[in-house]
Amino acid sequence: MALNKKNLDNLFYIFVTTHLIVWTLIPALTNNNLPLDTIEALAWGSNLDWGFNKHPPMSVFAVEILYQIFGSKDWAYYLLSQICVIIPFIVIFKFAEDFFKNKVFCLLSVLILEGIYFYNFTTPEFNVNVCLMPFWALTVLFLWRGVTENQYSDWFWFGLFSALGFLSKYLFIYLGLAIDIYLIYLIYTKKIDFKCILSLVPFFIVLLPHLIWLTENDYITITYGLHRTGGGDQSILDHIIHPIIFLGKQIGILIPFLLMIFLLISKIKTKISFKDDKLLFLLAINIIPMALVLLTSIIMGVKIRTMWMTPFYLFFGVLAIYIFQSQINLNKLKSFATVFIILFIFSPFAYAYVSITQTDKRTDYQGKKFAEEVQKIWNKKYNTDIKFVYGDEWIAGNLSYHLKSRPEWNGEVKCCKVSDGVNAMNLNDRK
Repeated sequence: MALNKKNLDNLFYIFVTTHLIVWTLIPALTNNNLPLDTIEALAWGSNLDWGFNKHPPMSVFAVEILYQIFGSKDWAYYLLSQICVIIPFIVIFKFAEDFFKNKVFCLLSVLILEGIYFYNFTTPEFNVNVCLMPFWALTVLFLWRGVTENQYSDWFWFGLFSALGFLSKYLFIYLGLAIDIYLIYLIYTKKIDFKCILSLVPFFIVLLPHLIWLTENDYITITYGLHRTGGGDQSILDHIIHPIIFLGKQIGILIPFLLMIFLLISKIKTKISFKDDKLLFLLAINIIPMALVLLTSIIMGVKIRTMWMTPFYLFFGVLAIYIFQSQINLNKLKSFATVFIILFIFSPFAYAYVSITQTDKRTDYQGKKFAEEVQKIWNKKYNTDIKFVYGDEWIAGNLSYHLKSRPEWNGEVKCCKVSDGVNAMNLNDRK
């Protein structure tokens, strides 16, 4: 098949469609229960607010919308995860068109991401990291359009998607800081004017309800984040060991990705010019956020959890292809395609194997059966629907999700009474 523009577009959309279908069906068919983070978001979604004890609200809004449409259909939430994966893929494919004259390079910029397990093996669990990916990608796209075209509309969308990124996960701040550094440089060098400041209008308008919620709830999400990193308990060695561990894990994650690059290039030789505006942009959105994370670990001595880096590598494919584009040997595409197909097939099979053979996972929990048992007990005593569940996000969250009445999750309690005088069940004790 000739690699013309139309055929390359077709190949790309076949890829993203296949990716969406495979990674929706495999977990839906092999898991007995939704993963922890998804159930947790659904539990919060039964009692919507502008923030929750661990995270800002965007992931919760997303799952609750799907619940109102599909109810307790597990496949819908696996589908949601994959939508959050393929949207960035589509964005990157379109974004790359501004960087490469050869459309093959645009396709490679996306396909090469299959070498990073953040974009396949871990994606079935919808969580804040997965939720963040489309907003991370769209923020970068409209930043680039704002920088190159400087239209009010581009800066508006940039501000809007930046806000939605923050509402997905606070870790978005590292991309935000990288962008700030880059924009300050552009303004200082007079390559853009102050029109970009207009992006702050939609940014703060969208963020305002959450900021109010934060102040009213003693900044609980920030406290949780610091606790997760181990903040406050560091020794001198932590400032050395944690950054080294972080770097080691990132290198390990990138090995298949680097292998795929190696298969494309004739020799490792490149010429980097910091006068290249496109290269500077790619370095700003790819390297600076990673450097800032590493710097945080060094200065604060905190752990950086591997999964937190999920969105950070989205544009690594564009950066790698751009740097090595003069060295890419298109005659080696068959070798690349072979490795890509192996990874593309191996990943879902590996996931299915682990899902079926390992029986001590959260996804093996019999949440639906437990909910049916609770419903039977309740029906023997009461003629009303279950309106509230109490317990941790996992046990009670599963009940909130699986029970037809969709009871509101209200956290952990030892005992309680609902307003009509009926004693509620302390479900946290039923483990």
